[in-house]
Amino acid sequence: MFEWMLPRGLELAQPLWLFLLLPVAGWSWLAWRRAQGEVPGMVLNHPALPLAAVGRLPAPSLRGPVALRGLAFALLVLALAQPRQVGGWIQPPPEGRDIVLLIDTSLTMSIRDFVAHDPKLGKREVERMSVLKDTLTRFIDGRPGDRFGVIVFGSEVATLTPPTFDRAHAIAQIQRIQVGMVGGNTALGDALGMALKQVRTRRLRPAIILVSDGADNNAGTLTPAEALAVAHQAGVAIHALQFGSDPYAAGRAARVTSNSAEPDPQPGLADLARLSGGHYDDIHSAADATRVIQAVGQLEPTLASPARHRQVREGYWLALALAAITLVAAQGWILRRTA
Repeated sequence: MFEWMLPRGLELAQPLWLFLLLPVAGWSWLAWRRAQGEVPGMVLNHPALPLAAVGRLPAPSLRGPVALRGLAFALLVLALAQPRQVGGWIQPPPEGRDIVLLIDTSLTMSIRDFVAHDPKLGKREVERMSVLKDTLTRFIDGRPGDRFGVIVFGSEVATLTPPTFDRAHAIAQIQRIQVGMVGGNTALGDALGMALKQVRTRRLRPAIILVSDGADNNAGTLTPAEALAVAHQAGVAIHALQFGSDPYAAGRAARVTSNSAEPDPQPGLADLARLSGGHYDDIHSAADATRVIQAVGQLEPTLASPARHRQVREGYWLALALAAITLVAAQGWILRRTA
């Protein structure tokens, strides 16, 4: 209603209080008229003075205090109207999901067969684990709404951090991973089981990013097939990223045991991803790692909530402070003139 009278960016939260300015203006006008009328002066009389010498002193003017009080009441009305400066919209943080990074630390992750492009050194061969750490660090840093957990597995399974919003902590745990830190075998089934215990289903489905070289499950008590059944029932997607070569991945011939002609019933990395609704890809270089992790990020987007609040700087306190100062000044004026 009154916003058109204000500078751009300013508004009144309760503009109807401004109608109180009408009685304030009426009172101020009446008090001003009364202060302008004839006011008897003070009589100066002393017994030692003759009657003819009796005089009058002019009465103190009350127009100044009346004006100050009227201004103070107007400022109080303005404070009730709650003036404020409105800024831009406050974008709420994105709503993410639980993502567990399941990392194979077997000895094959130390092989230096990945190609990275260095601006100074050009192409050079780097360790698989080094590429993995760099890629996952950038992935975590670019997703502020997610809870990240870090689990490593080899012969044993170890949780470096359960799912947390503290991205700096999750990145620090990624950087401290060492090849062979939990043994040289592959307890893939147990690792998946541990990850499934830690994720929590919210509005967005949780996900597991499994990074391995594709070696057979040769340790632990839980099989990958059992873990896959749990993941499918819980609605958890497994994104399998294969670091290095696996002759049995990507739809190739099924694995065959050394003492039997029957196919291995355990699913491989590609099967884990396909049957759980996840993504599978081969990674052979640093560029592949970046491309694949970006693809996984697009499959698991965060949920952007619409902005509902704006930045607001309240101004009622300034009107209250000016009103108090004005009332004190009016009272001081009266005391000074009547002293």
